[in-house]
Amino acid sequence: MAGHSKWANIQHRKGRQDEKRGKIWTRIIREIMVAARQGGGDPNANPRLRLAIDKAKAANMPADNIKRNVDKATGNLEGVTYEEIRYEGYGIGGAAIIVDTMTDNRVRTVAEVRHAFSKHGGNMGTEGSVAFQFKHCGQMIFAPGTSEDKVMEVALEAGAEDVVTDEDGAIEVLTSPGDFEAVKNALEAAGLKPEVAEVTMRPENTIELGGDDAAKMQKLLDALEDLDDVQEVYHNAGL
Repeated sequence: MAGHSKWANIQHRKGRQDEKRGKIWTRIIREIMVAARQGGGDPNANPRLRLAIDKAKAANMPADNIKRNVDKATGNLEGVTYEEIRYEGYGIGGAAIIVDTMTDNRVRTVAEVRHAFSKHGGNMGTEGSVAFQFKHCGQMIFAPGTSEDKVMEVALEAGAEDVVTDEDGAIEVLTSPGDFEAVKNALEAAGLKPEVAEVTMRPENTIELGGDDAAKMQKLLDALEDLDDVQEVYHNAGL
């Protein structure tokens, strides 16, 4: 099936992440600590921790840093306790936004998120106000030029739910969250390495924005992503 073009958005996001390598490490460390605290410190028995460690390795985080933060989370070392909080809201043109945070101070975090929304033309909604517009799923995206037939054959055989070819030629593999790792491993074993591989909140529909509205929406998204307590920002705006 055909899908919406998202390759430019992916390249933009990766560029911003490269600019903020230190912030990326901070987010990954929090994810490692929360995953280890909830599911234990053994990555072989904790898929969420395993995924977080994969992200850490991809970001060139030293193994000592990874181990130290797992130890903190499992009580072997003293550390900060983070809680996960999700905020929902609306951006320019009514675009839906989900903001996932990890924080040791929820009063500070909600104030910062609300301020970013209001300063940049958005507004916070109540819990559940936009989440129904997204699907929690595994997502792998392959660069334009990748063999669609090969991706489809391997992915569907490994348990993927769908393979979507975007209008710019990028190929998107969608899985249930539980099947994400098995499908990713099968694709990589077949020599197919995705540019993006994550468990995400994927929008069911896209609101197209252009010109000034697109620029304003990007400023709002950037402001939210720049907050220290923000882990991920999901949205359904086509920019």
